[in-house]
Amino acid sequence: MSIFVRMKPRRSIDMKKTVLTFACLVLGLAAMAQPGDNNVILVQGPAFTISYGGPTRAEGRSYNFTPVFFIYPDGKLDKEGAQTLLAGLDIQPLLDANYGMAMVINPQGDKYDAEDDFDNFAELFNKYRGPGNLKVVGFGEGATFVNQVIAPRAGGQIADILTVGGKPGKSVDAAGVPAYVAGKNASKVARPYQKAIAAHADEPLLKVVVNPDAKASLKDIFADAWKQVLGCNYRYNNYRHTHYEGARLGEYGSYELEPYLDCEALGIKRLIVELPTGKDTRWLWYEYWPEELLEGAPDHSVPVMVLLHGNMNDPRTQAETSGFIQVAGEDRFFVVEMEWQGTPNYQAMGHDGIETVLYHLFAKYPQLDPSRVYAEGLSAGSITATALGIKKSHLFAAVGGHSGGIFGGAFKGYTPLEPLWAEATQKRGAVEMPYCSVLGTADNVVPYIKPDNWKNNNYLNAWNAYQQMNGMEVASELDFSVDPVFAQKLQDRETILYAKGDGITVETGQLYKGDVPLIKIVAVMDYGHWNFQPTARIMWDYFKQFRRDPETRKLIYNP
Repeated sequence: MSIFVRMKPRRSIDMKKTVLTFACLVLGLAAMAQPGDNNVILVQGPAFTISYGGPTRAEGRSYNFTPVFFIYPDGKLDKEGAQTLLAGLDIQPLLDANYGMAMVINPQGDKYDAEDDFDNFAELFNKYRGPGNLKVVGFGEGATFVNQVIAPRAGGQIADILTVGGKPGKSVDAAGVPAYVAGKNASKVARPYQKAIAAHADEPLLKVVVNPDAKASLKDIFADAWKQVLGCNYRYNNYRHTHYEGARLGEYGSYELEPYLDCEALGIKRLIVELPTGKDTRWLWYEYWPEELLEGAPDHSVPVMVLLHGNMNDPRTQAETSGFIQVAGEDRFFVVEMEWQGTPNYQAMGHDGIETVLYHLFAKYPQLDPSRVYAEGLSAGSITATALGIKKSHLFAAVGGHSGGIFGGAFKGYTPLEPLWAEATQKRGAVEMPYCSVLGTADNVVPYIKPDNWKNNNYLNAWNAYQQMNGMEVASELDFSVDPVFAQKLQDRETILYAKGDGITVETGQLYKGDVPLIKIVAVMDYGHWNFQPTARIMWDYFKQFRRDPETRKLIYNP
C-alpha cells in the first residue's frame, strides 16, 4: 500500500469524548503512516497548531467535515510523481482554506485489482473512522477503478466522485453519488451515475456534471469540479451512532447528504468580529447577514438568531452544520454565532457576555429587532441556550437546542437544575418562554428518555423547568404506554420522513398552555449526538410565531 498524503489535520469535536476522539484520529493516522508499512510515505502540509476550544485562525472554514481526498492515479507514482500530480491540481489552497487532506493512493500491484484495491479502500475508510466528507478522485486507470469498483460498491458513503478519463462502469450504488465526469468519453462514463440518481429527484444535492473537454487542464477541471460538485455538499452518517464515533464501511447504510455552506450562493455575507474586552482579552463572533439587510433595512425589522456551538467546538460549527444559515438564506434574517466558552485566543463570554454582545449589536445595527431574538445551540450550546431562556427571559422571544437540556446534578461548566429550577419557580406563571427541544433518540452522549433512565434525564429536566416557569402542569411521571416516543400526551403529533441516508424519521409534538404551544419536542429517531439539518426549519417555523414586547417584556404569540 503506497500512500502519499498532503494534509491539514482536523480537530476533535464535542462533549466529554473530545480528547478521546482526537486521540483515536491521531492513532489512526499514525497507523497509516508508519515507516516500512508497505512503503507508506507521509508528506506534511503547512504548519498547523491544535488549539482545543476554538479555532487556530478566525478566517476560513471550521474543521467540521473537512474534505478528505482519496486520489487514484493513472498507474503507480513515486513520491515526486505524487507531488507533481497534487501540484497540477493546485489543491493546496483549497486544503488550507478547508482544513483539508489529500492522499494519492497507488494500486496494490502493478495494475488496479478490483478485490485487492477495494479492500485497501475499505481499510483506509475504516482507519479514518468513516470519513464524512470523502471525495474520491480518479485519473485514467484510476478513474476506471473508481467507476467500475468503488462507485458501485460504496457510492452511498462517498460525498462526491471526480473522474477524468477512464472507462465507464456498469452501475453505481443505488443510493447515488454526486459526480463530476471529465474527459473525451465523459458522456458515456456519466450514464451509470445519472441512472443511479434518477430515482432520487427529491435530493437536489445528487447531481452529475459532465465536462467533455479533452484539452482542459487538471487545474481547471479540479477548480470547476469543486465549484459545481465537490464543494457543494458533504456526506456523513449519524444513524444509530454519532458520526465522530467512527464507522466501518457499510456498517450503517447510506450516508446523509447535506449542503456544504456556500454563503455567496445564499446571498449571505459573513463578518468576523473581534471585540476587545481588556488589555489582552477579546471576544469573537461571526455575523451572517442577508446582503440586502446589512445596509438600508428599516429600523427594528430584522429578526436575530443566536447560535451556540458545542463543547470545545469551533465557533463556526452551528453556522456550518445546523442548517440555520440555509434557512436564513430563504427567510432572510440575521444570524450570529459566538465563541462563548473561551479559548487560548478568546475570552469566555458566559451568559452575561452573550447578553452584552446582543446589546452591542442592537446599538450598532438599528435594523435589528430586539423583540424577535432567538437562541439555539448544539450539545453544550443547547444546554447554554436552555439556561439563557430562564436566566435571560427578558431578552429572548424563544429558545431551544439540539442534543442537550439541563443536567440534574453539578456538572463542571454548566448551570445545573437546582438554580434554574429556583428561578423558574420564582417566575412561574409571570414569565412565558417558548422552548424547542430537538434530540436524537440514539444519542450516547446525552441519552434520550427510556423506561429505565427517564428520572432526572437531561431532556426531561429541561421540559419540566420550562413547564414550571411557564405556569404549566409539570410532568413528574412518564408513561411510555401513552406515547412510546415521548411518554406523555403531546398535541399536534406528527411523523415526518426525510429522504436522508436510507430514510430518517422525525417525530414531533407540542405541549400547550391554553391556546399557546409553549414547548415543542422534536425527536430524530435512531439518530446520534449532532445536528440534523432539516430540524433547523422546524425550529425556525416554531420560533417565528413569537416575539417579546420590548417595553413590557411580555410574550406575544402570532401563529
